[in-house]
Amino acid sequence: MIQSMSRQWLALGLSAFIFMSGANAAPPASGADEAAIRAQTTAWEKAYNGGDAKGVAAQYAEDALLLPPGAAGVSGRPAILAYFTRDIAASKAAGVVFVVNPKTDVGVSGDLGWESGTYKVTMKGAVIEVGKFLSVSRKKDGKWQYLRDTWNADTPPAPPAPPAPPASAKAPVAPVVAPAPPTAPTSPVPPVPPKK
Repeated sequence: MIQSMSRQWLALGLSAFIFMSGANAAPPASGADEAAIRAQTTAWEKAYNGGDAKGVAAQYAEDALLLPPGAAGVSGRPAILAYFTRDIAASKAAGVVFVVNPKTDVGVSGDLGWESGTYKVTMKGAVIEVGKFLSVSRKKDGKWQYLRDTWNADTPPAPPAPPAPPASAKAPVAPVVAPAPPTAPTSPVPPVPPKK
């Protein structure tokens, strides 16, 4: 029993030493790396709102995965460029502007970092969507690029409008049916035959 207690105290002491020495802790995030990750998001927003699909796609690693809401994942920078070329053209035509809240959370561990925050989308000045995003970035050759990127709205999309009836179709008229005349009540017991 005493040996068992000694082993438990030894294990507890060793665990406390490791914890206090920081052997399991990730290296502290560099302020420069955090600033670079936030600057990446600012560059993305500026390129998107400026109609620069190539500038947006340049923020992604060659092997990045884009996970847009309501659509299949988009893998690789060429496919991401094609996606944003279409998306930005539609947004510009509709007068859509994407605004990222500059107050984001950022974390860095080695050559990987993440950023999360909120955004709003306006159309001709009116807010049409509010949501959140999460991006994972990788530092390669001294430059941070998105490795994974996803976002979604805080509210579900509006349901699709029901299809309108064809203009030539007339609404069917229900036939008028007269109620059936009342019938004589029937007895659930069969009549008893007369006695002879």
